[in-house]
Amino acid sequence: MSAGDTWCLRPGQALQYRQWDDGQGDDEYVLYNDLSGDTHLLGGPAIEILLALARGPATRAALVALLQAEFDIDPDEVRFETGELLQLLQRLWLIAPSAC
Repeated sequence: MSAGDTWCLRPGQALQYRQWDDGQGDDEYVLYNDLSGDTHLLGGPAIEILLALARGPATRAALVALLQAEFDIDPDEVRFETGELLQLLQRLWLIAPSAC
């Protein structure tokens, strides 16, 4: 997976989610995948990626920049974390690579 890879939401994904504070200063989200019928527990960075992709396709580099601006994360860590999140969100049938 390279920094230039482009990602988008799977067509028809509505991003129905609810947010709450976990009591330790971090937000957690429950997201319903209306394409698979599954419900997922996700953290803030995953939701930020999904919300960005709801606005339109984005490259991995753009998503890294978004997370770097939104969260106080080491630059090397945010690059790794973004790659891991993209793989997870793809496995959960929420996003797809480019051809969107």
